[in-house]
Amino acid sequence: MSDDLSGVWDGTYIQPGTGMVTFTATLVEAGGALSGCVTEPCSNPRCPLRTHSASITGHRAGSVVSFVKRYDPPGYGFDIVQYDGIMNGEATEIDGRWRLPGTSGSFLMIRSGKRAQATATDKRATTPARE
Repeated sequence: MSDDLSGVWDGTYIQPGTGMVTFTATLVEAGGALSGCVTEPCSNPRCPLRTHSASITGHRAGSVVSFVKRYDPPGYGFDIVQYDGIMNGEATEIDGRWRLPGTSGSFLMIRSGKRAQATATDKRATTPARE
C-alpha cells in the first residue's frame, strides 16, 4: 500500500455532549499537500441541515498529518476545526485529535476499501464468462 493519502476514508470523531459522529472524507495528496472534502450528518437537533459538507486543506510530513476542516456553509455550531493525527505504517489509518476553541476530542480515519472493490469488480467484468 502506498503511503499517499489520496482516496476515500471512513471516519469517526467523538464530540463532547453528542458522542460519536461518522463522516466520509475524500483526500487528495500532492507533494505532501492535502486537499479534499468531507460529508457528515448533522449532530445538532436544531440544525436545519441533515448533512454537512466541508473542505479540507492541510499537509503531511512523514507520518504526521494536519489539516483544517471548513464547513460550507459555516454556522449551526460548525465552522473551522483543526485536526492533527498520526498515520500508521501501512497508510490505512489516521488517529488523532480535533480542536475547536474551548473543546477538543479524538478522531479516527480508516482508508475505505471502495477503490479495491471497484478494481475487483472491473476485473470480473472483463473476464469472459464460461460457456
